[in-house]
Parts: sequence; structure tokens; C-alpha cells
Amino acid sequence: MKIAVLSFAHLHAMSYLHALSQRDDIELVATDPDHADRAEGESGGPEIAAMFGVRYLESYDDVWEWGPDAVIICSENSLHRPLAEQAAARGAHVLSEKPLATSVEDAQAMVDACEQAGVTLMIAHPVRFSTAFLELKDAYDAGVVGTVKSVLGTNNGRLPMNVRKWFVDKELAGGGSITDHTVHVADLLDSLLGGVEATSVYAVSNKILHSDEVEVETGGLVSIEYANDVIATVDCSWSKPDSYPTWGGLTLQLVGSRGIADMDAFNARVDGHSETDKNGLWFPYGVDADQAMINEFLDAVASGKKPGPDGRSGLRTVSIVQAAYESVRTGQTVTL
Repeated sequence: MKIAVLSFAHLHAMSYLHALSQRDDIELVATDPDHADRAEGESGGPEIAAMFGVRYLESYDDVWEWGPDAVIICSENSLHRPLAEQAAARGAHVLSEKPLATSVEDAQAMVDACEQAGVTLMIAHPVRFSTAFLELKDAYDAGVVGTVKSVLGTNNGRLPMNVRKWFVDKELAGGGSITDHTVHVADLLDSLLGGVEATSVYAVSNKILHSDEVEVETGGLVSIEYANDVIATVDCSWSKPDSYPTWGGLTLQLVGSRGIADMDAFNARVDGHSETDKNGLWFPYGVDADQAMINEFLDAVASGKKPGPDGRSGLRTVSIVQAAYESVRTGQTVTL
């Protein structure tokens, strides 16, 4: 199977290159044609490919001429659509970084292009494959908490502009912390609730943190009502300090008719301390979620089965994000 990684704009590309390099049943190439346009000091291009021993091609056209069976899109969010449409037109299956797109219109176009071409479209939400979430889903499916009434979700991270400035560019990223961190929690709820549609969204945002550095929002609270009457709130902010042991954190609390279930996606770890940095250290263990996600995608491509999360799941989460921004703009609840 021939796989191409398109762009290193999203730093998850490096983890995916590592995961792909563990497979001996694929032929792998990568391209990062816009690396020279990034801010000074930001990594990319053939140097990154060489770190992983991956063959590097200079352009997307070179990739299409090579003829991939599948691609992994790690570009800036607003560029997901054209790359997905180009891949679909050539019969290549697609794994796209999250969010699927920066608008419902673009997300729908990506879903349509892949469905019409008969190729797989999957969204890169690795937390679905984490040890913590798999255990929570098993408990939920077994009815341990009964009928879920409400969900409290948090996804807090460091300000990402220190590694990639495009994350705080409204046009390239689609927004700020609401775009970046609502979708992870919304995707987990999409999995738990079996794709039940959201019916309304209310959101607020602020720039209390990093207001002197960025123009987009750095904090937000998104409330979501689903068609099955579940009410969920998502704390989506860039509130972790640069010295935090990892990029951030993600938690869920399910409140049901028979009990409460909590999940911390980064709790499978051993804690330590760095005397050099005078800071905490985390040593994770358990499932390598990125590797599991890559395996899910490649297995879906090989077998023709439906992957999770698929394009329509990604479309549902983009709809929630777009409604959140409309709610912030108007101060009103938005009905989907």
C-alpha cells in the first residue's frame, strides 16, 4: 500500500510518520511544499522527512504522479478541503487532521467528494483510541452509568503559536481555542452517543490569557444540547503554561441515572521531576493512540470497512464549532 503524508504544518505529522514507519506493509513518501513560508525557526521540509528515513517529494503534484493509495493531510485547517478533493479525484483514501474543515460548507464538500469517488474519509481524532476513553466507552456501553443526563468535558492546552504560528491565524486555523479544542470532546461524545445530532449550541469566549499576543479567542465554554436530551459543556481553552509537562489535557465526566464516570485521557502516566528544568515530568504508558489510529485507517483502506471517526462524524463536529462561533457573535443560542 502506497501512503503519502501531505504537509508538516500540523506537528502531529511527526507522530504519524513515526507510526507509519513501524509498518512493514506500506511504501511511504511525504511532502511539505510550503515549509519555506513558515515563521523563522519552525521546522519542516526534507529535514523532517530525513529524521524518519522517509522519501521526500517536492510538491503535491509529485505525490499525485507517484500515485498514492491513501494520504494523510496535516496541512493548515483551511487547506484540508482542496487536498482532500485532489486526493479523492485520484482515487486516494483520506485521513484528515482535525477539524475536518473551517466551515460546514467545506466539510460537506469533502464528505461529498470522497463519497462520490468511493474512497474512505477518516478524521484524525486519536483520543478515541486512548486507553482511558476505551475503558469509559466500555463502561458506558455496558450501562454502568445508566442513562446519561449530562457531560462535563475539558480540553485545555498550551498556546500553540510557539510551535506553529498558523494556529492563531483566524483564516488558516478557522478560529482560536474554540476551533482547536471543542472538536476533540465533541468527537468523543459523537462516539459515545452513536452519532446523535446536536440540536442547539450556546457559547461564550474570552481573551483573558495571551491577549497581548493573539487576536483570536484563547478561552471558551461551549454548551451543547443533543437530540437525546443530553446536555454537554466543553471548557476549551489555551490555559496551560509553556512549562506544563505535556501539551495539555482532556477530561470527561458522565453523569447518569445510575452513577458518574470520569475519564482523564492523560492519567495513564508515571509522574517525575526534572531538576534541570525545575519542572514536572510525565512518563505515559498504555495504548499508543496515534499508532492505533493509523492502524485503524490502514485497516479500513485495506478492508473497505467504515472507519471511526468517519467524514460524517467530522462534519457533525464542525457544525458544532460553527454554531459556537455564531453564538459568540450574537450572544444567542443557535439551533442546528
